[in-house]
Amino acid sequence: MAIKPLFFLSFLFLITACKKEQENNVSSQIEQNIHHEVSRNDIEALDYTEYIIDSKADKLIQDWSEYIQIQEVISSVKTGDLSFFNDNKKAIKQLLKELKSNIPEALKTASIEARILVFETKLYQLESLSNLSTTSKEELLSTIKEFLVAFSNLSLQINKKIEFDTQVIEKP
Repeated sequence: MAIKPLFFLSFLFLITACKKEQENNVSSQIEQNIHHEVSRNDIEALDYTEYIIDSKADKLIQDWSEYIQIQEVISSVKTGDLSFFNDNKKAIKQLLKELKSNIPEALKTASIEARILVFETKLYQLESLSNLSTTSKEELLSTIKEFLVAFSNLSLQINKKIEFDTQVIEKP
């Protein structure tokens, strides 16, 4: 007879303990989501060298609509807006496919294609981490920095290509 009240009290204790555990999980998940958000100030505080397209190169890329779309995504990311990466896998895949296939002929070199490949990798990495609820703010900022550096290096490579093409080398 003494076993039944003990069993009942143990069962009651187990139920209340599980309920508290669920409440703690919900509150910690909300805290993670709050820490997950990045602001413009967080991104401006990132230390990297940003290269922009030279005026000579700008003429070549003005018809490269995919590159211009990527520039708009970069501008959004710099403001802390990562909404482009939310449930947008098909559009991202299509944009990157067209970015690679529509490279202007004057820019179609192995070095630029390699920079596009690195940028593509960093874009996919940022897309996956920005959609995970377990990503810390530090991880996300680090990935954003790598993403911005990859795009900056692509711009630098485009500038170098145009500069190399416009150099006039005189033979003695």
